Amino acid sequence: MSLHPSRGDPREAYRRVLVGAVLGGVFAGWALAARAAEPSGDSMPGKPFLVTQIPVSAEPEWADAEGMLRADFGDRARIVLVVPGQRPRVLTTAFHSACDPALSFDAERFLFAGKRSADDDWNIYEMTVEGTEVRQITRDLGDCRRPAYQSTLFTLDSPEPWHQLTFVRSEPGAINEYGDAPATSLYSCKLDGSEVRRLTFNLSSDTDPWMVWDGRILFASWQRARLNHGDRGRVGLFGLNLDGTDFALFADDGGEGRRIKHMPCTTSGGLVVFVEADEVPWDGAGSLSSVSLRRPLLSYRQLTQPEEGLFHSPSPLGDGGILVSWRTANGGDAHGVYRFDLSTGTRQAVFNDSRFHDIQATALLPRDEPDGRSSVVLEEQPHAHLYGLDISIHSLPERNWLTREMTRRLRLVEGIPPQAGDAPPPGAPRLAQRRILGEATVEADGSFHVKIPANLPLELQLLDDEGMALRSCGWFWARNLENRGCIGCHEDGELTPTNIYVDALGRSAEALMAPPAERPTVDFRRDVLPIVEGKCVACHDEEGVPPRLDGGASGSGVHAAYTNLLARDEGGGLAAYRYVHPGQARTSPLVWHILGRNTARPWDGAAADRDVVPIPEQDGPALTEAEVRAFIEWIDLGAMWEATAPGR
Repeated sequence: MSLHPSRGDPREAYRRVLVGAVLGGVFAGWALAARAAEPSGDSMPGKPFLVTQIPVSAEPEWADAEGMLRADFGDRARIVLVVPGQRPRVLTTAFHSACDPALSFDAERFLFAGKRSADDDWNIYEMTVEGTEVRQITRDLGDCRRPAYQSTLFTLDSPEPWHQLTFVRSEPGAINEYGDAPATSLYSCKLDGSEVRRLTFNLSSDTDPWMVWDGRILFASWQRARLNHGDRGRVGLFGLNLDGTDFALFADDGGEGRRIKHMPCTTSGGLVVFVEADEVPWDGAGSLSSVSLRRPLLSYRQLTQPEEGLFHSPSPLGDGGILVSWRTANGGDAHGVYRFDLSTGTRQAVFNDSRFHDIQATALLPRDEPDGRSSVVLEEQPHAHLYGLDISIHSLPERNWLTREMTRRLRLVEGIPPQAGDAPPPGAPRLAQRRILGEATVEADGSFHVKIPANLPLELQLLDDEGMALRSCGWFWARNLENRGCIGCHEDGELTPTNIYVDALGRSAEALMAPPAERPTVDFRRDVLPIVEGKCVACHDEEGVPPRLDGGASGSGVHAAYTNLLARDEGGGLAAYRYVHPGQARTSPLVWHILGRNTARPWDGAAADRDVVPIPEQDGPALTEAEVRAFIEWIDLGAMWEATAPGR
């Protein structure tokens, strides 16, 4: 497939001349005055750009109390072409709503999300920059937003490479892991809308795709909570190939900077600039920060402070600076467009129409097309391979904190996408339900090799001798026929391993391919409550020691024992739970009580020094090994009241 129309068409030649006149050269030396560009007057001096305008009166209501996700804004928005010396021109007059412009590499066309009428779904369209031609790309897929052009993709048996685009789609019927809003994923298709492929399989929301020069997609991904992330996790920057393979962390998410990083773009100076905040308002605005493309894991730098105002949708200029939208820190005014100097931290006004939020400004500058990529993905193949080189390679402060001798088993856990209407009982963790895909052998040299179903959200858990998770990872996936590898367990992302042939690759992969109906779950109602009623109530009744585990159902329809075991103190994170840390049995006081010892590890911080209250030896019958394992697996799988029915 060729990206460009025929060069021999005289109409096409005329259009190119017209576009060249509109662009009028490169962005060199912006000398811009700060004044409003009203539709009836002239625009700013400078060079052309596209901008989305959202009427101030159309700000959406947004009730996300913890501010993790921005609102799905764009209702009644329009895309405007701003050309020096001319009246700003609305390009999307045929649309009820239009936003998210993404410029082609040759700067002659742009993609955008649009709705012809108020009741339409959002679809992806392509338009020439002068607005003379428009065509629809996506159809009947639900809401599709935030498109971006991809570079070329090819397979070994394809006659020639082809171009695609990336876009964000709301998953039909699925909500994010914390139950707040529809879950979104990255998708791709060809430029004619054919061959739609899902690229990401996270259980929360993925958004803001941006093409990097090396042919990878950089995007923002909401990752579930870990102990140092608070109850709602973080939104971090991740990367993957054009076909969805090799999903990996791009910039550090271990606590550096604020917990929400999104809207990334790359600059001609080798930086990735993004917006970040601990809580975002309806539009997602926040401070500006950056990392370098060369060392994104170790180069974090704050560019602005919260008191300097709210920034939105940075995009690159040819001189290393960026265009960005800005409004005051109190949020009482509308966004205007500014040029931001990354070396000095200063901004210069470019364009502002006070009746609108002027956001998503995109300079009409051609840029080099990123590198193309090859693909091994075959959609008809239902499996992938996963291998690990050495679990003892890690980024923990001490090498002996996690050694090969500590584990010989690996548990693979499947995450179940939450559906609209799912609601955990009051007090229960707002986490996706899980089921066990299977367990695999970890070889003496720390390696493993498994065959797994493709396109599933998966979590790895390294197990100790009692089946307790020593370390767990965030959600990842492997695409159809992908050979996905990891080096170690949360290893240093800047280091490479010793070049050796590991033991696990010398044998066939262990097949963990059980159909959904045969993947076991562990829940409180079915698996844990009978143990509690048979062996725990005698000491934890009305007159016994807390927590109270007798009695019937609570007012929420769950057994009171479940509610009491999941009791919480003030504060966030797993440490706020008194007895059970959902997803982490080793730091749960309930497990310490059962085993008679503190099972936290040195990397668990203060939990490793807490006191233990063991079960008195004379108090009732001892728990069997299977019963202890049920408690541990129940907690490591998220401490659910009732697991999803098999087969979903």
